[in-house]
Amino acid sequence: MNHPLLPKHKRYDYVPLKGRKDYSWPNQKRLAFVITTNIECFAFGAGLGHDSAKTGEPQTHRNYSWRDYGNRVGIWRIFDLLEEFKLPAGHNVNSLLYEYAPQIMDQIRLRGDEIVAHGRSNAENMRGLWEADEARIIDEILTTFKSHENGARPTGWMGPGAYETANTPDLLKEAGFKYLMDWPMDDQPIWLKTRSGPILSVPYPVELNDSQIVIHRKQDGIDFCQMITDQFDEMIEQCVEHPLVMNISIHPYIFGQPFRLRNLRQALQHCMDHPHFDRVWLAKPGEVADYCIALPPGIIPGS
Repeated sequence: MNHPLLPKHKRYDYVPLKGRKDYSWPNQKRLAFVITTNIECFAFGAGLGHDSAKTGEPQTHRNYSWRDYGNRVGIWRIFDLLEEFKLPAGHNVNSLLYEYAPQIMDQIRLRGDEIVAHGRSNAENMRGLWEADEARIIDEILTTFKSHENGARPTGWMGPGAYETANTPDLLKEAGFKYLMDWPMDDQPIWLKTRSGPILSVPYPVELNDSQIVIHRKQDGIDFCQMITDQFDEMIEQCVEHPLVMNISIHPYIFGQPFRLRNLRQALQHCMDHPHFDRVWLAKPGEVADYCIALPPGIIPGS
């Protein structure tokens, strides 16, 4: 019985990890290893956006340029790193990036990586929007992606800042999205309820996220890379009992910096050299979603 004074959501039910139905990833793998970058564009001197020195600072040429480093330099170094390790990736992409930096989109296409819709710009988010306005923006974003990708559209969504309104999952489902990554409550995909049927939640980290660690918590990049290796070492053992998803969130203006990139390379090498790496499925977030969607009802929580 719900307490009458405690606000509740109705998106998913509580289903503990212990006791869930077992399944494996393709080829009997047990740990889905996912890298997701966040490739963002910002307004100059206006709107939202992080600052490199202090939380809540106004938008200036300095913090705009710091973030723009990720598009001009950082993402290209990350592309090279992904090539070095032959790793697939998903990319949370602002739709206005087609206008600002189309070469980045060309490279994503060339690599065969996945494009995940990430709003129009990280200078804004969906909070406070009326439902009709939010629906119009989602439609505009989809139109932009389809017009640049020969009619193809992203099947996944990650809101700018992972923010939502009370209507966002409903609108995403009605716009044809298969999955979203705004709800960091699990290490397995689960189904969320919407007014038009279920939409899949694919694990995306609020912890294993370089923005949270370096910008918000003021920790060092080395700390983040230690988190990667610790997370992997623990999950590669736990996945024997439960299939798991390890998703790593990377922002090019943070880990595209050379001194941080070196530590990230070492962390990825640690993972790939692990004696139980044969348990790992190197996946894109949309591949995780497609696999779960194809499983029989009753296996994925919420189905």
